[in-house]
Amino acid sequence: RSWRKLHLAVDGEGFIVASELTSSSADDATVGAAILEEIEIAIERFIADGAYDTRAIYEVLTAAGDTRPTIVIPPRKTASPAKPAEELFKQRDAAIERIAEVGRRQWRKEAGAHQQARAENSMLRYKRIIGDSLRSKRLEAQVREAKIGVNVLNTMTRLGRPESVKIVA
Repeated sequence: RSWRKLHLAVDGEGFIVASELTSSSADDATVGAAILEEIEIAIERFIADGAYDTRAIYEVLTAAGDTRPTIVIPPRKTASPAKPAEELFKQRDAAIERIAEVGRRQWRKEAGAHQQARAENSMLRYKRIIGDSLRSKRLEAQVREAKIGVNVLNTMTRLGRPESVKIVA
């Protein structure tokens, strides 16, 4: 048996909008780009860790339509601005410059990179509620099992949210 990776795309409210189960050797950024192409809703803000600091991710995000999403990906510590300057890496170059001015920690606060924790919390919920191992033996069945788990989590999230209405007196 081989290890599998479950990749999740989570919206701002904690719902899983896309998922992909891959082999353990799959590159996060490559799978992330494929997942982004599947998402049919407009992406206003994309927050991820440094593993997604690749050309493929920036290309998919900037090709998504008329609106350009805000991209919050911490550049690698050895990153330098694109030479020559490219429109594709405009946000990345701005992040590199801001990190040089105020430091990585302050940049993360300013950029809202802490919101990445929503995706990490979704993975934690998946492992706690569904389990951290797959029961199926074949890949096709494992993919189906993961999709069912994602649907269960989304249903539980939807049912667990209170419906509130503001009353104006």
